Amino acid sequence: MKDKNPLSPHIQIYNWHISSLISISHRITGVINIILITLICFWTALLLLGDTNYELIQKFFETFFGKFLIMGTVWSFSFQILSEIRHLFWDLGLGFELKTSKITGLLVIFGSFILTILVFILGRNLIL
Repeated sequence: MKDKNPLSPHIQIYNWHISSLISISHRITGVINIILITLICFWTALLLLGDTNYELIQKFFETFFGKFLIMGTVWSFSFQILSEIRHLFWDLGLGFELKTSKITGLLVIFGSFILTILVFILGRNLIL
């Protein structure tokens, strides 16, 4: 016989909050950023093997998928930075109120997209 009232929050009865989404996304982007930093280190280390290997990867970044990867990397880093700033305020004991937590969560989400767009625009103007 199954218990109709579980003792701990279950996924079917648990209400998602913006803080839950930010927390899970923060952990996922943290893992992704470690992998990306490692790949960037390998990419720059290819300079030791000669210009041809480096140029092959640079040509990859000129493709649609390469540009998408760059934009995703910028978004991941900007999301992580804004989320860490939010955590710094929490470490100071600020922003624990429900309304403030929702506002800062939304600022992290929308701010990361805005920062990504700004970096894209600035980078586009510097390259051209």
